[in-house]
Amino acid sequence: MSSAITAVAATMQERLDAMPPGRAAQRDFLGTYRRTTLAVGEAVDRGVFEDPAWVDEWDVAFAGFYLAALDADLAGGAPPRPWRLAFGARESLPSLIHVLLGVNAHVNYDLPQALLAVIPDEGFADPASLDLRRRDHERIDGILSARVASEDGELAARSARRLLDRALTPLNRRASRRFLRESRQKVWHNAIELQRARLAGPDAYTARLAELEVLAAAKIADLLAPGQVLLRLSVAGFGVTLPPP
Repeated sequence: MSSAITAVAATMQERLDAMPPGRAAQRDFLGTYRRTTLAVGEAVDRGVFEDPAWVDEWDVAFAGFYLAALDADLAGGAPPRPWRLAFGARESLPSLIHVLLGVNAHVNYDLPQALLAVIPDEGFADPASLDLRRRDHERIDGILSARVASEDGELAARSARRLLDRALTPLNRRASRRFLRESRQKVWHNAIELQRARLAGPDAYTARLAELEVLAAAKIADLLAPGQVLLRLSVAGFGVTLPPP
């Protein structure tokens, strides 16, 4: 496994080891994220991606957004609004919901920014290069989908579930795979929109990123509404889409 991904996983383990009491929800998400990061590293080793060096760079950049938000929260600071809502959700919610909140903030808000961090302007301007990045971006879906059942089992082992929740598990897993695919398609759209704003200048980029922050936070608010979250997501969708400027 690459040294970069190994280092990210080690950093996550350090945060897990140092997590203060009373933060079981954040521990659940961080544990899930660490296992997923290792799965991406294993996929890189198996030759799943066309440009493994780029995927290494992207994985580190992506994780950096989450770790910065987590560190800000642990220090009593103010992470971006999607993360504030995710971190501030009541501890009594099921572990699955807390993981979904973290996935929402990280994929919908952080991932477009991470793509811009590892695709320079000339990369967006080169259709062949951009298509290569898009294909590797989409290959992540297969890795995450393969993790759904395993992560569901991890969470179930640590939390009691109502009879209805257990009965809906197969549907939940199918819905999880669908919204992962859907959200990644929207992420790519949002990355393109942010790139257009980046070319227009810092003010335009800041304004578009603020729009994305509002949309991602609103989706988290929807996740926190009463009812079966994955059933609602199967109807309303998971990702967010930046409108035309």
